[in-house]
Amino acid sequence: METALAKTPQKRQVIFLAILLLLWEAASDAIRYSMPEETESGSFVANLAKDLGLRVGELATRGARIHYKGNKQVLQLDVETGNLLLYGKLDREVLCGATDPCILYFQLLLENPVQFFQADLQLTDINDHSPQFLDKEMLLKIPENVQPGTIFPLKIAQDLDIGINTVQNYTISPNSHFHVVTRNRGDGRKYPELMLDKALDREEQSELSLTLMALDGGTPPRSGTTAVHIEVVDINDNAPQFLQSLYEVPVPENSPLNSLIVVVSAQDLDAGTNGNVVYTLFQGNEVTQPFVIDEITGEIRLKKALDFEATRYYNVEIAGTDGGGLSGKCTVAIEVVDVNDNAPELTMSTLTSSTPENSPETVVAVFSVSDPDSGDNGRMVCSIQKDLPFLLKPTFKNFYTLVTERPLDRESQAEYNITITVTDLGTPRLQTQHHMTVTVSDVNDNAPAFSHTAYTLRVRENNSPGLHIGRVSAADRDAGANAQVTYSLLPPHDPRLPLASLVSLNAATGQLFALSSLDFEALRAFEFRVGAADRGSPALSSQALVRVLVGDANDNAPFVLYPPQNGSARCPELVPRAAEAGYLVTKVVAVDGDSGQNAWLAYQLLRATEPGLFGVWAHNGEVRTARPLSARDAVRHRLLVLVKDNGEPPLSASVTLHVLLVDGFSQPYLPLPAAAAAEARADPLTVHLVVALASVSSLLLVAVLGFVAVRLGRRSRAAAGGGCSLPEGPFAGHLLDVSGAGTLSHSYQYQVCLTEGPGSNEFKFLKPIIPKFPPHGAVEVIEGKATFRNSCGFN
Repeated sequence: METALAKTPQKRQVIFLAILLLLWEAASDAIRYSMPEETESGSFVANLAKDLGLRVGELATRGARIHYKGNKQVLQLDVETGNLLLYGKLDREVLCGATDPCILYFQLLLENPVQFFQADLQLTDINDHSPQFLDKEMLLKIPENVQPGTIFPLKIAQDLDIGINTVQNYTISPNSHFHVVTRNRGDGRKYPELMLDKALDREEQSELSLTLMALDGGTPPRSGTTAVHIEVVDINDNAPQFLQSLYEVPVPENSPLNSLIVVVSAQDLDAGTNGNVVYTLFQGNEVTQPFVIDEITGEIRLKKALDFEATRYYNVEIAGTDGGGLSGKCTVAIEVVDVNDNAPELTMSTLTSSTPENSPETVVAVFSVSDPDSGDNGRMVCSIQKDLPFLLKPTFKNFYTLVTERPLDRESQAEYNITITVTDLGTPRLQTQHHMTVTVSDVNDNAPAFSHTAYTLRVRENNSPGLHIGRVSAADRDAGANAQVTYSLLPPHDPRLPLASLVSLNAATGQLFALSSLDFEALRAFEFRVGAADRGSPALSSQALVRVLVGDANDNAPFVLYPPQNGSARCPELVPRAAEAGYLVTKVVAVDGDSGQNAWLAYQLLRATEPGLFGVWAHNGEVRTARPLSARDAVRHRLLVLVKDNGEPPLSASVTLHVLLVDGFSQPYLPLPAAAAAEARADPLTVHLVVALASVSSLLLVAVLGFVAVRLGRRSRAAAGGGCSLPEGPFAGHLLDVSGAGTLSHSYQYQVCLTEGPGSNEFKFLKPIIPKFPPHGAVEVIEGKATFRNSCGFN
């Protein structure tokens, strides 16, 4: 039957435990062993396995242990051989006092499966104590007229041994007047009485000194002696007589010291000193007497605290002696009444170190309770805190098991602090608490959880390879290897995304690094998924989305579209001298390949041939006259315009404008070298003006005719060439895409046509067109119309 129970699953142990123990208790008696006291430590007591019918080694496999009342170890068990040995020397008098027989109870507990066996060890007494008188000398005052045969009580000797080893006989030293009679007391003890054999004569002998000897029945016998001093006094023919021969008094064990127990009283019919009674404690039943009597009043008071659990009854003999030496005797029977002064005791027999979180109805602990008080003071109830997934189940007598009520969840609570409260039913109720911690062991029932379902990481373009750009983090509510998270990159949904060359992931920390330098203008954002898996068995995993946004850096300087910077000959802007202030000379058009504030452009006039004559609007790049022109202004002007973006640090580009002041658009086109020569010739004195007037007039006519012929020739060639053509492929500089961040707005496309020639560039016309370009080749400019004019053409 035990073998079958050992193979029963743990969760069924609790169900069969009570039935098994009840059947065992009904069919078995306690096993009793006997051993003399003071036996050496390690002495063999018995083979417990053989006596219980267990196989050799079964005690070890079933987790056998000895449980003692009060947790005081007196025996030790060799689980390999089954031998029961003494743990140390045992003193019967210390353990049991006067109690006979002296029995030490213990239990054998088998943990797997749980089974109990009741046993006890009886300590037999050896003669290791000698009789002892409390007083070194007894004084008897005996009147000389006492008749032979009169008996005088003597104090008894104490012997801590019991049975035959205690006091068995009293003798007195040889003399001609007295002999000792040994009598039996009601509690089985022997007490001596001195009997007068021959009448005393005070005049013949006033004092006698005798030796009283007490002998026990041991082998060899032990003895103790005391001196008996006898004074022969004059005649006193009345001995004191107590009102009661027996006083019965109940005393609570918690009575305070010096409290009154009882008052005894004796009367003596004699007069004078022969009638004065003096009370003394004649003899108690303990070596150390907890009572004291007032020799005048007969009040018996408590001088030492009582303990019901140690001694329940006291028989105190009181002697009343008059002045003539006669005495009487009475007995005070004191019953110690139990009070609830002992809190229950809890002894933990076994405790499971940890409990799996998914295991139902598991035995966590086995313990026993005890209370040395009596009656309701010794009855106990056990309880634990409410709202805990544990139950207390009584098993065998005062043994209990603590079991789980339902499967536990470590992630909700990893450990439980349980307080087992044992309360007695006395008044007032006393209780004992035992605190224990139950640890819940982990199983892999939680997948890693990312702190965010989606992460957005930002990195500026032109980053250094290997730059740390962010981190993903996942937590696992499990513990140990079940909570160790490993990160990995998952294949992207878009197979064209070269994820392996863009980012790398640290599998242990979740840190993300950029593998290459990113370019905002080529790749503005990309996304991918990462996975987190624990190391449990089986492993659990989860995913999160990571979105990487590439931030723009100011790595593109402004690019000037107009005037063109293609290295061709300079084409001046024509401005009539009649132009008023604010006259639009031309417009500088520039774009920036960056975005945001990195593409916000500002225009600034750095240098001018004549400061204060021209100005540039900072936001749209328009070059206008700052004041009305005058005849004294130079004909040729050179302007240096700076285009700067709003990045940090800012980048810039510059463009040079050539402005030519003319009297009207009918004035012949003068190339810049000719204009410079004409300006140089304009400096002679007025005297030469008259001479040159005729030649200038003739030259003017020739120049007009030549200018008209040149214009007609260029237009015919332009018409034969098919006008302006739209660029194909990537944006080459004629078209503008600023995506709302340049100097023009809205999605307009303008075609810029320049006349071709070996000596000059001419801005022919600017008109909106709507061609179809790829997304990166599309050209967008800021909304609005721009009017451009120069010396080579008109708007």
